[in-house]
Amino acid sequence: MGRTAEVLAGTGYGAGWSVVKALPESLARATFDAAADLAFRRRGPSTIQLARNLNRVLGPDSNPAALAGLTHAALRSYARYWRETFRLPAMDKVAVAEKTLTTFHGLEHIRAAQDAGRGMVLALPHSGNWDIAGLSLSHVFGGIVTVAERLRPESLYDKFVAYRESLGFEVLPLTGGTVAPSQILKDRLNAGKLICLLADRDLSAGGVPVDFFGEQTKMPAGPAMLAALTGADFCPAHLAFTDDGWLTEIGAPMELPGARLREQVRGGTQMMADFFASRIAEHPADWHMLQPLWLSDLPAEHPSAVRANSRTPARTF
Repeated sequence: MGRTAEVLAGTGYGAGWSVVKALPESLARATFDAAADLAFRRRGPSTIQLARNLNRVLGPDSNPAALAGLTHAALRSYARYWRETFRLPAMDKVAVAEKTLTTFHGLEHIRAAQDAGRGMVLALPHSGNWDIAGLSLSHVFGGIVTVAERLRPESLYDKFVAYRESLGFEVLPLTGGTVAPSQILKDRLNAGKLICLLADRDLSAGGVPVDFFGEQTKMPAGPAMLAALTGADFCPAHLAFTDDGWLTEIGAPMELPGARLREQVRGGTQMMADFFASRIAEHPADWHMLQPLWLSDLPAEHPSAVRANSRTPARTF
């Protein structure tokens, strides 16, 4: 991203937080829905990649009409995420958290870990609104810890950190910190803290190969490895939207297979991927994956890229 583009990005997000939160809800909804509809009509690269990803989710049920309808719905869901992100600072956070908790399943797993003095690693896909889920967890348990990719420009990263800190998050930078985030996360888990990590897309060269909707991709090793190294509970989670609220599910703690660390990380990451796949299949429109994910879609310069033909052919809509 060039300097001019960085400035525009930082200005645009700043305007979103200052302007969108002041709009009437009906106008904000109409504006973001219209933006999603425009993105669908334009069929830009991100929309086409979203459709390629959702084509894998649909599997044998995919056809041009079904894929088009799902892609359009997913863009509207993604627009809703951003609308809520920009409006949340002006919303009644206690009311939002308490409403979220009425459709929140699996809190007993966190309570059990805390009662036993154990930390917990919660692994989530890019679905629903994880800021609102994190807000509700902070409301109940007093805060969560997470890691954020360092965005450019720095002012944009600072805005997101300040926003999430206002929701009760402790935000660690993925890169550029004085101490590696993995060490801080281990310390937090050993202290019985709740760690929340987005885990369906690997951004490094060290991801774990997994089968996901019948095709190879890689997912981050970090969640399972942190649990294996600290004895923390390892729970998968999933988020989705309801018509006027949010659906959150925390799965039961997963028992890492095998005795060696490598076996535990590989097996645990595949178990996590299987949980994600089962829930994404139930709520496909709320999975906001607009980037290449499967190995056969990755550009050659990506650390995880391989030269292979997709076993799931691209479908147009």
